[in-house]
Amino acid sequence: MIGVIADDFTGGTDVAVAFRRAGLRVLIQFGTPDALQATDNADVVVIALKTRTLPVGQAVEQSLEAARELLAVGAHQLFFKFCSTFDSTSAGNIGPVCDALADLTRSEFAVVVPSSPAHGRTQYNGHLFVNTQLLSDSPMRHHPLTPMTDPRVPDLLRTQTARTVSLVTLQDVHAGPDALAENFTNLGAAGTAYAVVDAVDAGDLANIGRAILDHPFVSGAAGLAAGLATAVAERAAPANGPAAMANGPEHDGPAIALAGSCSARTLQQITAMQAEGHPSYQLDAVAVPDSRILAEAALSWYETQPAGPTPLIYSSLPPEKLRESQSLLGVAESAQILETAMGLIARGLVRRGVRRVVVAGGETSGSVVTALEVTGGMIGSEAAPGVPWIFASGTNPIALLLKSGNFGDVDFLVRAVTPGTALAPIA
Repeated sequence: MIGVIADDFTGGTDVAVAFRRAGLRVLIQFGTPDALQATDNADVVVIALKTRTLPVGQAVEQSLEAARELLAVGAHQLFFKFCSTFDSTSAGNIGPVCDALADLTRSEFAVVVPSSPAHGRTQYNGHLFVNTQLLSDSPMRHHPLTPMTDPRVPDLLRTQTARTVSLVTLQDVHAGPDALAENFTNLGAAGTAYAVVDAVDAGDLANIGRAILDHPFVSGAAGLAAGLATAVAERAAPANGPAAMANGPEHDGPAIALAGSCSARTLQQITAMQAEGHPSYQLDAVAVPDSRILAEAALSWYETQPAGPTPLIYSSLPPEKLRESQSLLGVAESAQILETAMGLIARGLVRRGVRRVVVAGGETSGSVVTALEVTGGMIGSEAAPGVPWIFASGTNPIALLLKSGNFGDVDFLVRAVTPGTALAPIA
């Protein structure tokens, strides 16, 4: 069994579906549970945390807690999943969490693989690209919490760890899994703690996956999960043969779109919803710096909407407006007000009968899932690469779609809230 620790909720669903596509049985839980659900039949267990922007000490503590739970139920390999745009600051949290998990698993060497070609993220000569742009030229340079202004992943990682970081180039990857595995062994023997590995397509990731199949600790984005899943499927059939899940309930009841990401793609998706006639309501933390009042106003607005296109409630801002809000309220305070409000709004909407909740933004997704007290669920079909429906059970079953800010095409939100798109889990 592979045990995955994801640093945010959308990252957890992204990595879960990457393993799921290879026919592996995947369980996902949100937050570190008091005790993991039964995992006897699972090939992969994902614990999705919300640690990407926490203070370093808290991120390390929560990641270690999740790792110990996974090891206790039989994980033979730990996988730390971070964002494919290497979202972090000079203080962390990727480096410190990797250090702690490497120590826990007694791993003197581990790979770091941010590439995820399905999402347009590739690494060449240590430089990370978002589609055709260097990371530092992409919209990620304007991220409100983790602005990415340096595309050189080895250099980024060196600012977060005192351990030795080396680059493994695409030429090394193309030498094949056996040569690559030998390369990794030699690097470890020479004192390298982390190898940042180039990859530009699925074949590269499969080679890496084959070379690290028996490593006790690995780290990377969902692309590495896809490569590792390929290697697992080649070595032996999944624990239960092809993943077979009983059909879950379809949820075609009332829907809502909640957007908190300020990424360029989410802003385009909001504009597309508005252009298609979906009523929208914007949260303004500067005008009303109180989460409870913001939520109450949004819910009152929702109650006045007639039957028709699915409503959108959003707090997303373009870069110039975001900077203005942060200068007036502070970065942390602004985010806290809006994330708390979104959680309260989601809870209020579900009480009012909403059964399909589409969320744009990793931090916003974490707030919504936490507020709804969703502890896990069954992975369903994908609405976009790496964005699966999650069928949460309970007294009020709901379907969740949790999207990273930059994921999905421009029409993603429009299609996601259209009746009939919350499909039954993959058969």
